[in-house]
Amino acid sequence: MARLLKTYRNISGTIVCRTGLRIGGAAESLAIGSLDNTVIRHPLTEEPYIPGSSLKGKVRTLLEYRYDRRDRHNQTKGQTDRDDGGPCECGLCLICRVFGAHKNPHHRLGPTRALFRDALLHDTSRQELREALSAKGILFAEVKVENRVRRTTGIAEHPRTQERVPAGTMFHFDISVRIFDDDDEAAIIGLLKEGLTLLQQDYLGASGSRGYGQIQVLPDE
Repeated sequence: MARLLKTYRNISGTIVCRTGLRIGGAAESLAIGSLDNTVIRHPLTEEPYIPGSSLKGKVRTLLEYRYDRRDRHNQTKGQTDRDDGGPCECGLCLICRVFGAHKNPHHRLGPTRALFRDALLHDTSRQELREALSAKGILFAEVKVENRVRRTTGIAEHPRTQERVPAGTMFHFDISVRIFDDDDEAAIIGLLKEGLTLLQQDYLGASGSRGYGQIQVLPDE
């Protein structure tokens, strides 16, 4: 079925890190004394950023839990007893319309509606972190040492070092939303805003159960 692209809508604003944020990158070396887990950084500026894929994946996951769409990707194949944790690929629901019908080449929903851009450092945080780099040698991130405590003895063991974007850091996010002539624009925008609200109650990135990744979303006026 042919669709007419009517317009684009934008959802944008600021993500504020209420606690340290960790979205993993690739370590450049395995030298003795190097960090075990680094944050993802721009390859030229070394500034941390939030990949659009991380935002999209977490928002989609939370919405699928909210509307009981997890593990529904096999229902179109009659395999209702399978449960492997994959995203919904029914090709029928609003989540599939907005985020794409995962691994379903036969859906008739048309293109993915929500385009999640990488969230880059807010100008204010960029300045603050550059000043910290100059004054303290902090390369846009804090280093947090963690360990495991053996319960029978209370002794800490297996220490590891992790990078986190420090609390208070701000990123600018932008979601460009395609609206086609057969779309319910209000429903699509409402779903995405609901997902961002859920994200504030959950966490972004890794280690949320250990205090990482609490964020606040401040929409643009």
